[in-house]
Amino acid sequence: MSGKVLITGGAGFIGSHLADALLADGHSVRVFDNLSEQVHGPDAGVPDYLSPDVDFVTGDVRDKDALRAALDGVDTVYHLAAMVGVGQSMYQIDDYTAVNDLGTAVLLQCLSERPVGRLVVASSMSIYGEGLYKDCYGRLVDDASRAVDHLKRGQWEPMGPEGRPYEPIPTPESKRPELASVYALGKYVQERMCLMVGQAYGIPTTAMRFFNVYGTRQALSNPYTGVLAIFASRLLNGKPPRIFEDGKQRRDFVHVKDVAQACLAAMKRPESAGHAINIGSGRVHTITAIAEALGRTMGCADIVPEITGEYRVGDIRHCFADMTLAEEVLGFRPRIEFEDGLAELVDWVAAQTAQDRVEDAARELRQRGLVA
Repeated sequence: MSGKVLITGGAGFIGSHLADALLADGHSVRVFDNLSEQVHGPDAGVPDYLSPDVDFVTGDVRDKDALRAALDGVDTVYHLAAMVGVGQSMYQIDDYTAVNDLGTAVLLQCLSERPVGRLVVASSMSIYGEGLYKDCYGRLVDDASRAVDHLKRGQWEPMGPEGRPYEPIPTPESKRPELASVYALGKYVQERMCLMVGQAYGIPTTAMRFFNVYGTRQALSNPYTGVLAIFASRLLNGKPPRIFEDGKQRRDFVHVKDVAQACLAAMKRPESAGHAINIGSGRVHTITAIAEALGRTMGCADIVPEITGEYRVGDIRHCFADMTLAEEVLGFRPRIEFEDGLAELVDWVAAQTAQDRVEDAARELRQRGLVA
């Protein structure tokens, strides 16, 4: 059944692809977005990639009056508006808390006054901190945080008290949160607030814990965007991708079009209400392997990734998704193979220009003692 849908942050990377999926499914789509300079550039207008069939509204998610107006006639809300970036959140603490926490609170205040039929909120794998592990005896370890003195010695793998590394395994939604950054804390607050208020006001609500989303329309000039976009920006400028630690960190990369389909399923599946659900691919790649694959696909295989041996405060070693709940509740299985998604990304990147701000971001973190 079609209806009017509001996407906060809908002019961005994930939101614009979700808008396409909703329009294709017969829905009327309204986008509410502040066109942040860090994402869209200075003096940005509505991005060309956003469908002309979208009803676009410029506004800040903290503006209650603007949100109330945008919610008029809306049946379903996708709340994607947020500042994104683990490192930046550790020195723009007030901004991240204002946009992510207060912005969500303002939206929920509006929804408490006029509930909608469905709410889907973007959460993040970052809330897990380290993923789930097993120790040398096969016991589950859900608090495998790394000691700073170990990191200073270049001891990257989480280890048990007997000095043996833990074995990383897929992380399920039942794994307890380990909130290692202001960004992670904010995403956890967002999902909990939405689920709590949704239950109180009879709004079926689902939280989507996105893993590493990649694809077209990422902000290549934003040094706090997804890692593949950051690496692509470096390669476009003839510079090597910079990789922290030893590059053997393991991550789960999921294509943005698959993510859009998962979000669509969350609206359609009543049984998803009340759940926080992993949205990943269930496949594992090291960061170095990702950088090398991107370089080959972009024709830059001669630009060797730079392994820095440094670490960032708030970074984790391994985390990849257990997709059992997504399959059971959403019927979701990612369809786009990584190689195909990477080829599409590279085709798009070839037509883009990017200002490489990675060094500026690294310098900012280093000056604040957040990189060592």
